[in-house]
Amino acid sequence: MINLFSDSPSTTRTHFERQMKRVQQDVLRMGALVENSCWLAREALIARDLEAAHKIARQDKKIDVLYRQIEQDCVNLMALQAPVSQDLRLLSALMQLVRDLERIGDYAQDICEVAVQLFPYPEQPVTDRVALMLDRCRAMVALSLEALSSLDLESAKSIREKDDLVDDDYESIYTALVQEPDLQNGVEPIVLLTLVIRYLERIADHATNIGDRITYIITGERF
Repeated sequence: MINLFSDSPSTTRTHFERQMKRVQQDVLRMGALVENSCWLAREALIARDLEAAHKIARQDKKIDVLYRQIEQDCVNLMALQAPVSQDLRLLSALMQLVRDLERIGDYAQDICEVAVQLFPYPEQPVTDRVALMLDRCRAMVALSLEALSSLDLESAKSIREKDDLVDDDYESIYTALVQEPDLQNGVEPIVLLTLVIRYLERIADHATNIGDRITYIITGERF
């Protein structure tokens, strides 16, 4: 007897590909929110915009919701759709990639919280250098999302090179902070800015991870 209600292999595959496309779109939506969180962090820290610092908490909740949804969707696709090896590679990489995005969002929120604590203090001598470091990190996040959207191997690989510049920024700013001779405002601004550059270094590391995961999606090669 013919089962009129069973899906043909081609129908099942089409359904799977449609679900995969939706997951990829959700990852890019999450990435856009994370990129905006990095911009809010800059506004809060460099432009001293306290409203930006307040906005980021609401945005982070949206990021967390998307993160949990994407993770669950990936698990369901792995468990229920019997994906082929290439699909498994994409799904596993996306699950790891959204963890990196979620952590970048968390660090952006941390920077906003520090910005609120720094607000009563005058601008510090290293502020321009911190702004440059922050902009480098934002550019790395943006490039990682562009590489993911187009699955561009060269862009994905180039992110790792940009991480070296952020590491150099960290070392030079950290040295300037610990050698700061003027402590008329106490040590708190120095400690807080040291936290900021540490958060930025971690953002760059996670953006580099995303580039590596995109390289894995494209080539199957792990770093």
